[in-house]
Amino acid sequence: MIFALPALIGAPYVPSRSREVQRLFAEALPLGKGDVVLDIGSGDGVVLMVAAQQGARVIGYEINPFLVLISRWRLRKLPSAQVCWANIWRQSVLDKVTVMYTFSDGRDIAKMFQLAGRQAAAQTEPLTFVSYGFSVPGTQPTKEYHGYFLYRLPGGFTSPEA
Repeated sequence: MIFALPALIGAPYVPSRSREVQRLFAEALPLGKGDVVLDIGSGDGVVLMVAAQQGARVIGYEINPFLVLISRWRLRKLPSAQVCWANIWRQSVLDKVTVMYTFSDGRDIAKMFQLAGRQAAAQTEPLTFVSYGFSVPGTQPTKEYHGYFLYRLPGGFTSPEA
């Protein structure tokens, strides 16, 4: 039941595979100390863990309190990691995000991309929006990599309406 309820307002929990995420960040989107990764629907924290191990500051938003506890436990020794029990649709933009990651379902991906656009518009640095499993309808990805769709948004980006 605790895993099903969040699916009513977001995507269901599907654990990310650490090896796939490691390949993404090693080969298609290398991270470093200057990066800030925001994982929307951070689940059990696998994406956050891999990104933090590469030196990035990581922030996860998760609506399922049980998964928040698992993530916080998993990331407890990483001072650059933060996991918030929060609904992303009620959050303000952050000061800086260089990578926004989501494993959303097809019904919400355009809305997630608009959220990335609002974040990019509020900062001067570019942002890479990463969607696993679903492309943004009507928008060409900058890069595709083993089921990941990457979209580069410049700082000051004006988000298209979905």
